[in-house]
Amino acid sequence: MNVIFQINGGIGKVIASTAVCISIKQKYPDAKLIVVSGYPEVFLGNKNVDRAFAFGQQSYFHQEYIQNQEIMVLAQEPYLQTKHIKSEEHLVETWCDMYDLPFIQKNGELYLTQRERDFFGKKYISDKPILLIQANGGADAEQKYSWARDIPFFVIKEVVSQYSKDYHIVQIRKENQLSYDGVTSVTDSFRSLLCLIELSQKRLLIDSFGQHASAALNLPSTVLWIANNPTVFGYDIHTNIQALPETINPELRNSYLSKFNIMGDPLEFPYNNELEMFDVNQILQSLK
Repeated sequence: MNVIFQINGGIGKVIASTAVCISIKQKYPDAKLIVVSGYPEVFLGNKNVDRAFAFGQQSYFHQEYIQNQEIMVLAQEPYLQTKHIKSEEHLVETWCDMYDLPFIQKNGELYLTQRERDFFGKKYISDKPILLIQANGGADAEQKYSWARDIPFFVIKEVVSQYSKDYHIVQIRKENQLSYDGVTSVTDSFRSLLCLIELSQKRLLIDSFGQHASAALNLPSTVLWIANNPTVFGYDIHTNIQALPETINPELRNSYLSKFNIMGDPLEFPYNNELEMFDVNQILQSLK
């Protein structure tokens, strides 16, 4: 039997899906697991996955994996399930419930070869230990900062002030995202960034691919949460710091299945200013 598992969405969600692959293979150990997503490089070295395809690159897929064969297609959207919308359980649990799979673990799995470590790692050699930051997420080229997801500037400034003497502070970002004074920006391939994450000694992250990757690599990190919830997207290995309670009533006329737009609609901002969002001393203490 061919089990065809389709994952829609960003790279963090695809990393999380590797935990679902464990459950699929446990229930269907003799099946071939064929994964289709936007990021097939996530599944390199994953022994649970027989083939990984990118959307738009499934040449002869029907002929090879569907036509005249026993198949099972897993292509539903976990984000539209009631328990997910109500933030009652982790995304991986919802995925498993949706497909009647055993829930085994939250953490995904990522694999690096020694060749990758040697080849990519030499680019990140530093005379100081690395403090890695992922301050911004998403793919919106016009809106550089989302209050609902990204690390507030005052937090970045304080972390740089406290740690720049003893640590090489490195920020992973896309070309169209913000850069910060006193921080080395790195824009690189996914596999190369995994090596950088693995080499880092401390990590300050948001709910984006970095925190999913760190959990999959068994690397405890400090993760800041604003609109999203660590119960749903987080991992126990991390120190998850939720934003402080809201100080004003936000305008939520556009809210539908989630309270806040993750892109950071200014109308929905529930504070008087960003200084009210986090206790920076709590973040610094966590990084220690």
